[in-house]
Amino acid sequence: MDQSHSQSDQFLLQAIQSGQEKAFDYLFRKYYKALCAQANLYLHDLDLAQGLVQECFIKFWENRKNATEISHLTAYLSFMVRNRCVDHSRKNKKELVTESVAEDAGLSDDADAMILSHEFEEKLVQALALLPDRCRLAFEYSRFEGLTYSEIAAKMEISVKAVEALLSRSLKILRVELKEYLPLLVVLFRITH
Repeated sequence: MDQSHSQSDQFLLQAIQSGQEKAFDYLFRKYYKALCAQANLYLHDLDLAQGLVQECFIKFWENRKNATEISHLTAYLSFMVRNRCVDHSRKNKKELVTESVAEDAGLSDDADAMILSHEFEEKLVQALALLPDRCRLAFEYSRFEGLTYSEIAAKMEISVKAVEALLSRSLKILRVELKEYLPLLVVLFRITH
């Protein structure tokens, strides 16, 4: 993560610490969908994933007095969501989805697969946060909500060609940012070389 991104995160965290709801709203809108996708990797239940992510944001807001102590915001949020999902899965004796994702990607050793999957989740949240807003929105509509290009075009009030361009740009950035995780990208988002 570059220095300017880190500084903007610190500025955002300072605003949240002082109780500025607009800063928190911005944080929520920036990371919510990517964190829901991460949670859904564990839970196989989008509604439950969304609920747990919302709980994490509520907890984050309640503990905002400590916000400036966070050095890596995306990693912090990713760990927060992952821990909440793991706790929920343990309590409900559900199997973690990361194992099946790792199997689908051809990974054999469970310990290695879990480590790789956790690293991937954090990198995915960071990479999605790096996308320009409109690219991220188009990508989330396509890959997380399953909308067609024409549905995305209608929702974003742009042409289908513009949607194609936004998704192409998103995929290009994600391929670069997540190149070491290409097998997982292929399984999860149909991203190819």
